[in-house]
Amino acid sequence: MHEIIFEADTPAGKAFDVGLLWTILFSIAAVMLESVASVREQFGFELRALEWGFTVLFTVEYVLRLIAVRRPLAYATSFFGLVDLLAILPTFLSLFFPGAQSLLVVRVVRMLRVFRVLKLAHLLGQAEVLMTALRASRPKIIVFLGAVLTIVVIMGSVMYLVEGPENGFDNIPRSMYWAIVTMTTVGFGDITPKTVMGQFIASVLMVMGYGILAVPTGIVSVELAAATRHGVNTQACPGCGTQGHDLDAKFCKNCGHALY
Repeated sequence: MHEIIFEADTPAGKAFDVGLLWTILFSIAAVMLESVASVREQFGFELRALEWGFTVLFTVEYVLRLIAVRRPLAYATSFFGLVDLLAILPTFLSLFFPGAQSLLVVRVVRMLRVFRVLKLAHLLGQAEVLMTALRASRPKIIVFLGAVLTIVVIMGSVMYLVEGPENGFDNIPRSMYWAIVTMTTVGFGDITPKTVMGQFIASVLMVMGYGILAVPTGIVSVELAAATRHGVNTQACPGCGTQGHDLDAKFCKNCGHALY
């Protein structure tokens, strides 16, 4: 069961994964069609029946995945385990919260398994490099966002004092919203400074925005250059189902179970 459900090296395993990917695509298409009013009025019952049919299939598959691994809890709390659970929960939640089935589009995340099915191991390796760089960048990004938030609070407060409610800056939170829109160079234009001093401050904030936007890009780029990994294999851990191990790995990096 583990070989068929988690691996794509055998004809049965590949057929299972390909069938699963097509089922995911059809289920997402059904959810999208149901959101169209004209289609829902004409085929609402059929689409709901399809939705429940797909949910039953995915529920059975999720239970089989838990049975196929030696550590079900480890798989259930892994990334793909949580995604598999989220792929079936919205339908059941719709019994109590109408409209919750629209969240079923999360099933598209399960399409990430296509990399393993198509043997695109080099893309899995690049994904690992990207995740490593993002994790390493997290402390710097947090400090950077803290500095940006400080600037937003200060500039919002200044604009509230300079422009005032008569020019649309009714309160400090609304002025902070203007500062965020201006700093990110979005420029909705729903609030604009009217005084000369306010326009000067806005100009300074716009110029600052160009420089600030480049900071996180530089941080991640440096970490990407530093994150070097060897190739990864397409085998899933028999214990928890984790993928993306090094080619020479003998034990799972998540649960420690022997890979072979």
